[in-house]
Amino acid sequence: MKRYWIYMMTIPLLVISVSTAFSDDKRQALIKFDKQINRQAQQTLADGSKIFRYDTFGDEAFWGDTLKLHQAIKGAKFGGVGPGVSPKTALAVGLKVDVDALPANIVSSLKSGGVNLDDPAVTIELLRLNAVVGVKGIFAGNDLSSIGIQCALCHSTVDNSLAPGVGHRLDAWANRDLNVGAIIGLAPDLSAFTTLLEVDDKTVRDVLASWGPGKFDAELVLDGKAFRPDGKSAATLIPPAFGLAGVNLHTWTGWGSVTHWNAFVAVLEMHGKGTFFDPRLKDPEQFPVAAKAGFDNVRNDPDLVSAKLPALHFYQLAIPAPMAPKGSFNPSAAASGKQVFEDKGQCATCHVPPTYSEPGWNMHTPEEIGIDDFQANRSPDMRYRTAPLKGLWTHTKGGFYHDGRFATLLDVVNHYNSHLKLGLTDQEKADLVEYLKSL
Repeated sequence: MKRYWIYMMTIPLLVISVSTAFSDDKRQALIKFDKQINRQAQQTLADGSKIFRYDTFGDEAFWGDTLKLHQAIKGAKFGGVGPGVSPKTALAVGLKVDVDALPANIVSSLKSGGVNLDDPAVTIELLRLNAVVGVKGIFAGNDLSSIGIQCALCHSTVDNSLAPGVGHRLDAWANRDLNVGAIIGLAPDLSAFTTLLEVDDKTVRDVLASWGPGKFDAELVLDGKAFRPDGKSAATLIPPAFGLAGVNLHTWTGWGSVTHWNAFVAVLEMHGKGTFFDPRLKDPEQFPVAAKAGFDNVRNDPDLVSAKLPALHFYQLAIPAPMAPKGSFNPSAAASGKQVFEDKGQCATCHVPPTYSEPGWNMHTPEEIGIDDFQANRSPDMRYRTAPLKGLWTHTKGGFYHDGRFATLLDVVNHYNSHLKLGLTDQEKADLVEYLKSL
C-alpha cells in the first residue's frame, strides 16, 4: 500500500517535469522565432526605406529617354536645351536637397554663400551626389544622360535645417511646395502625353501649368478631365504617406489598399517598368483614356516593381505620424476641443481614434459630407475617404480636403457645423481647431 502511494505521488512529479521541459523547449522555439521575425522586420524596413527614397522602378526610360527632361535640366551649355535649371529655380519649384548626401566642403560653402545657386552646373553636381530628394540623375561619364523620379519626390520634404529647401529628409511628408506640373512642363518632348490625351502640345502645357504647388492629377491619364465644371484645375493636393497603419483605403477617393496604390503610381504615374492589374479601368465611360491605352492590365518584362511592393508597403506602414511640436497649439484649449471632437462635434463618429479614420470601409458619399461629387466620380467607388488626421499640422499648406477648398481648419469646422447642424459655439469651434492642430 505504501509503495502504491509512492507510485501515485511520482506520476504528478513526472508530468510536471515533462511539462516544464516541454515549456522550456517551446519557449526557446518562440524566442528563436521572434528573433527571426525581428531580423526579417529590420531587413524589410531597410529595404523599404531604400526603395521609397531611391528606387526609380526603371522610370528613367520615360522621364529621360522619352520626355528628355534631363536635357532641360542641364541646358544647352551642357549639351541639352534652353538655359538649364539652376538650384535657385529647382528650389523655387519645390525640389528639396538632402543635406546628408552633401560632402562637408559643399555644406560649408552653402553656409558661407560660396555656392552659385544660379548655375545649372551646381544642379548637375547635386544630382551626381544623389542629393535632390526624389530625383535620380543617370550619368554616362560626366554627362547627365537621363533622369528618373522616386516615391520621395512627392511624399517627402526636408526640415530646412541648413537653408530653405535644404535639410534632413522627412520621409512620407506631403511636399506641398512641389510644383509637379511646372517640373513636367520643362520637358522638351511631351508627345507621350499629347498622344495619350489626343490633344496638342500647348494644351498639355497649359494643363500642367494649372496645377500649381502641392498638387497632382493622378486621374488625368485615366479620364482626360483636366478641369472641374467651375473651370478650376482638376488636380488634387499631395497627401502625406505616414500614419497609414490600420487605415484601409488611403487615397482621397479610395481606389485600393496601400499596395494597390503603390503599384498604380509606380506603373501608371511614375511610368516604372512593372505589373499593374485593375479591371475597373476597362470602363470606357468612366475611364476612356485608360481603357483605350490598356491601363487595366500592364505587363513589363523584366518587372522592376512587383518584387519591391512588400518592403515598400511594410516601410510605409511603419512610418508614424509626427507629433505636433510644442508651442504649435494651446494645450488647455486642445483638451476642451477633444471633448467637442468626441461628443457634440460628432467628429469621432468617422475619425475614430487612434487612426482617426474608420476601421474597414472608410468611404462616404459626397452628400454625406456635403460637397460636390466631381472628384469622387473620377474613382471606381464614387466616394470620398475619411482621411486620417494624425499629423494634420504637417500638411496645412494649400488648404484642406482633396482640393484645398477649405483654406483653414476653422473653415472645415464651420462647414460641418452648418452641414450637420451641430450648433457649436465660437469657443467650441476654436477649441476643436486647437485639438486638430495637436494630433
